[in-house]
Amino acid sequence: MNFSLSTEQQMLQDSVRRFIDRHYDFAARSAMLDGTGINAGWRRFAEQGWLCAALPEAHGGLGGSIIDSVLIAQELGRGLALEPFTGSAVLAAQTLLAAAAPEHHAEWMPGLADGSRKLALAYSEAHTRGLIDGQSTQAERVAGGYRLNGRKTLVLGGLQADALIVSAQTQEGCSLFLVDASVAGLRVRAIPLHDDTWVAEVTLEQVLVADRALLGAPGSGLDALRQGLAHGTASLCAELVGGMQRAIEISAEYLKVRQQFGVPIGSFQALQHRMADMAAELELSRSALYLLLEAIENPALHDLPLRVSQTKALVGRAAKFVCGQAIQLHGGIGTTEECSVGHYFKRAVVADQLLGSSAQHEALCASHLQARWK
Repeated sequence: MNFSLSTEQQMLQDSVRRFIDRHYDFAARSAMLDGTGINAGWRRFAEQGWLCAALPEAHGGLGGSIIDSVLIAQELGRGLALEPFTGSAVLAAQTLLAAAAPEHHAEWMPGLADGSRKLALAYSEAHTRGLIDGQSTQAERVAGGYRLNGRKTLVLGGLQADALIVSAQTQEGCSLFLVDASVAGLRVRAIPLHDDTWVAEVTLEQVLVADRALLGAPGSGLDALRQGLAHGTASLCAELVGGMQRAIEISAEYLKVRQQFGVPIGSFQALQHRMADMAAELELSRSALYLLLEAIENPALHDLPLRVSQTKALVGRAAKFVCGQAIQLHGGIGTTEECSVGHYFKRAVVADQLLGSSAQHEALCASHLQARWK
């Protein structure tokens, strides 16, 4: 795998970082927490071309790859962006690409590319906790369509979505359906998270959808979900890598100016060791993310579900460690709302629970290794 960015990719990363530095500093983010600026932020994302970076050119996208999505997500992670980029622009969009027929692409991709329409993926349930196995939402075949019943949790971007991609069990197995957010019987409840972001809980009671709402063939949903979740996990881990890097930078600056006994505390060897440990965890996380990107780009050479679990487990734990250490280096001030490092830690804690926790993915890795060694 070539680890060097192309000229276009470097320009993309630089443009996102400039935007974050100029328009999305910590003060600006704090002012957006009432939710009034999120839609405006999404429109600006669309104007910059970030929402369509990895969408096909045939439908208004720029024809990029997962690497483009990761570069954007990493810089958004540095700024603790509140907009559901990973949930809507990556996770839902890539699941639609993997699952849908051409008519669905033609109907939805242009709107996703220009930001005028939003999708969200509703697959997680309370007992599955972000994993795809064991889903209980049912889709019963009826005349002219399907009847859906079930409840979905932790739907990223679900509050702003125009439609939801819902996973449900049919006679053929797991299937995906494109469900309008305003359809009768569908209820969306806002759930606040610890890091000041919001997700949706979606309840479906006797929701009727037409045959054309089915994405792909009946029973083909798992493969599309795995592909979408691979992209979504890479984007979420990139956010955490960006957040870790920024937390280390903030901590390094603080150690230079905070003094005790007449000298900067950064001169204390014990604190230097902490910074070295944080930097090591960051580089391990970055390397794991590179391996996942390689697996997504070349799935024939890798066991993609294993790479997803390995990356999510490692990066999730590393982000909590790095951002937790950043708080420790700041002392008591690091726990206040006015200090940004505490918000990076809260984001790391929440992100670790999204798309399957590090503990769950570690268990999946262990099961995979046990099966291989039998």
